[in-house]
Amino acid sequence: MTQTPSATASPAVTAPMTHREVLEALSGLLLAMFVAMLSSTVVSNALPRIVTDLEGSQTGYTWVVVATLLTMTATTPIWGKLADLFSQKVLVQSALVIFSIGSLVAGFAPSMEVLIGARAVQGLGVGGLTALVQVVIASMVSPRERGRYAGYIGATFAMATVSGPLVGGLLVDTVGWRWCFFVGIPVAALAFVVLQRTLHLPVIHREVSIDYLGATLLVGGVSLLLVWVSLAGSQFAWGSTTSLGLVVVGLAVVGAAVYVEMRVAREPVIPMRLFRDRTTALATVASVLIGLAMFGSTVYLSQYFQLARGMSPTEAGLMSIAMVGGLLVSSVVTGRIITATGYWKRYLVGGMVLVIIGLGLLATIDDTTALVRVGASMTVLGLGLGATMQNLVLAVQNNTAQADMGAASSVVAFFRSMGGSIGVSVLGAILAHRVADSVTDGLADAGIPAEQGHATGAIPDLATLPGPIRHLFEHGFGEATGHIFLVATPIAVLALVCVLFIREVPLRTTVLRADELAPEVAAETPVGARRS
Repeated sequence: MTQTPSATASPAVTAPMTHREVLEALSGLLLAMFVAMLSSTVVSNALPRIVTDLEGSQTGYTWVVVATLLTMTATTPIWGKLADLFSQKVLVQSALVIFSIGSLVAGFAPSMEVLIGARAVQGLGVGGLTALVQVVIASMVSPRERGRYAGYIGATFAMATVSGPLVGGLLVDTVGWRWCFFVGIPVAALAFVVLQRTLHLPVIHREVSIDYLGATLLVGGVSLLLVWVSLAGSQFAWGSTTSLGLVVVGLAVVGAAVYVEMRVAREPVIPMRLFRDRTTALATVASVLIGLAMFGSTVYLSQYFQLARGMSPTEAGLMSIAMVGGLLVSSVVTGRIITATGYWKRYLVGGMVLVIIGLGLLATIDDTTALVRVGASMTVLGLGLGATMQNLVLAVQNNTAQADMGAASSVVAFFRSMGGSIGVSVLGAILAHRVADSVTDGLADAGIPAEQGHATGAIPDLATLPGPIRHLFEHGFGEATGHIFLVATPIAVLALVCVLFIREVPLRTTVLRADELAPEVAAETPVGARRS
């Protein structure tokens, strides 16, 4: 079953962009995507120094990360819906401006409170860039041709992932941590200029109704749930009254948002009719599970290399090349094959199988596993991710009317981010408990009281610990990291089941769906449609 767009949303039939025009516009979009991803990775190695310089606490450390995560995830579907109503070019440029303002304030932040607020503003811009880049690409090229450009997206992802921690570490050690925020501003400005010169998309002038109530309820409910999954286990217990209150109120607000979207809003932020399509519904569930399994487990690999294997932040960043390299190769190869054949499901299924194998292999690692074996396992996981991440979005876009493209594309990204947030928190709590239990047991066997051996939930400075106790922590982190990959593996199996039930529809060769190209629809094309 496919979605039926409203008559007023009929898109204009315009001449397709040439390959050269697409590449020129894509260069600006990829710069925007690069700066959005860089903002997260470049600051990772700088956070300890930042918190120390600004006299922050562990709570402040957590909120520097959570603030961006909250605003990025909660606003992703809103940006996607706005892309269905207004100029996509203006929206991307607005997101770049918002991101730059947040970066500038963060770079000059005199206190933790100002920095956390600036990071929230950054998250607003990152949420827009994350949602809009996929939407704009869908407006430029047909699903059949979209695969050939997936390699460029994979390359951008790889560059940001690998270069971010390395650049961040270099900046902290030379010119200071504030440049971790300043470094993205010139790139954002360049992306703005390139998009102004090269991106020309049809803009349809029509009466719109902005769903303020639904958007407010959605952001509020999702934010409460994200605060819960981000801080439970560290700032308050999972079973505490605070935890229960956040869950109950968050679910109630989300329930109210769903009611408004279904019964009240004329232009809902997330049109519920999207989920009548089996592909969209199954892809959404798969996105949650993939986010939970993939992001929830891989985020702790850097910690594994530093705390279980004694690597520096730079060395840990270099180890990520194994996974990112696999992702890059897989996204390029599968994208070109899909463009040539028009069929995508076999690569989506194959990618999920590789993800499961990669997670299963990583479930066997500990502090003594050969690094070559760890790297090979990460490569397998990367190969699977490269064939999965872009193609899941492509499957949804292929079934979606152009009038709903922004909402549908952002829904997949939104639920993947939600799954990742839940995974990071839950698997992080499992990791902490496993490490604490392992260290406590080791200290008991050695006849050392736990309170004297630093067996707490805090992350120790291993360099300051005596050799035997340091070994206990290294073993604890190594064994616990393998355990969280073991927990993530069956979740990925459930995602594979969802993918297997997605019905394959050959990729269309037009930007618009067949029903949108019908004569009676074309006749309703608004006269005011133009390119911006």
